[in-house]
Amino acid sequence: MRLPPVFLITHSPRQTQILGEKIAARLQPGDILLLHGDLGAGKTELVRGLAVGLGAPPDAVSSPTFALVHEYPTRIPLIHVDLYRLPVMEAEFILELEEYWQRPVVVVIEWAERLGEELPEDYLDITLTWTEDQERSLEIRGAGRRGKELAEVCEA
Repeated sequence: MRLPPVFLITHSPRQTQILGEKIAARLQPGDILLLHGDLGAGKTELVRGLAVGLGAPPDAVSSPTFALVHEYPTRIPLIHVDLYRLPVMEAEFILELEEYWQRPVVVVIEWAERLGEELPEDYLDITLTWTEDQERSLEIRGAGRRGKELAEVCEA
């Protein structure tokens, strides 16, 4: 059974971070979050909230655009991947991602649409877009058992 998406609006970067903190409170090792959205839509702000919720200081998070991957030593290690500069998925990088999916970490992937068909079974999928009022609209979908559980957290 597929759950309908959850739709939310955040009115500021801080509210986007707070949503990330709320999700972080329920994260478990092995959870995967896929983020979509244009530049500046709030993907990194959401990751900042996830990291803070897992125990990182707020200034520890930056976009890994040039490094591709940042690892944060939080309560559950957080792997932050940014595929913006990787328009074509290389086989070696896909294998590296699949290795992360098997480790007791939380993996968050920005620009996840670049994964194509290389998706895990369970994940939380979040698309962030700007509204006409300069707010962020979030469409949240869960895939698999854990993804659906995390999507339900966002409804409450």
